Amino acid sequence: MNITMTLIGQSITFLAFVWFCWKFVWPPLLTVMREREQKIADGLRDAERAHKDLQLAQRKATDELIAAKTKAAEIIDGANKRASQIVDEAKQAAHDEGDRLKIAAKAEIQQEVNRAKEQLRKRVAALSVAGAEKILAVNIDAKAHNDLIHKLAAEL
Repeated sequence: MNITMTLIGQSITFLAFVWFCWKFVWPPLLTVMREREQKIADGLRDAERAHKDLQLAQRKATDELIAAKTKAAEIIDGANKRASQIVDEAKQAAHDEGDRLKIAAKAEIQQEVNRAKEQLRKRVAALSVAGAEKILAVNIDAKAHNDLIHKLAAEL
C-alpha cells in the first residue's frame, strides 16, 4: 500500500463526503436552524409584547383603582353631606313643629282665659244681682235679670 494513494483516496472520499453533506445534509439542517431561529425570534417578540401588555394592564388597573377610590370618596362625601342635610331638615322640622305647638298652646290658653273671664263675668253678675236683690229685697224678673247680667258682663 502506498501512502500517497491512500492519502489521495482518503482526500477523494472526504471531498465526496463534503459534497454529499453540502448537497443533501446541509440544506435541511439550515432550514431547521432557520425555523428554530424564527421560532426563537417570534417567542422573544411575543414575550416582549406580553411584557408590555402586562405593564399596560397594571397601569390600567392602577388607574381604575385610583378612579374607584376617588368615586368611593365622592360617594361617601355625598352621603355625609346628605346625612347632615337630613339632620338639619329634621332639626328645622322639629323647631317648626315646636313653634306650631307653642302657637296652638298659646291660642288654647287664650281661649281658656277668655272662657274663664266670661264665666267670671257671669258669676260676678249673678252675685251682683243676688247682692242687689238682697239689698233691695225685691225680686227682679228673669228677663230683667238676664238683661242686667249681660250689661254687667259687657262692662266687665
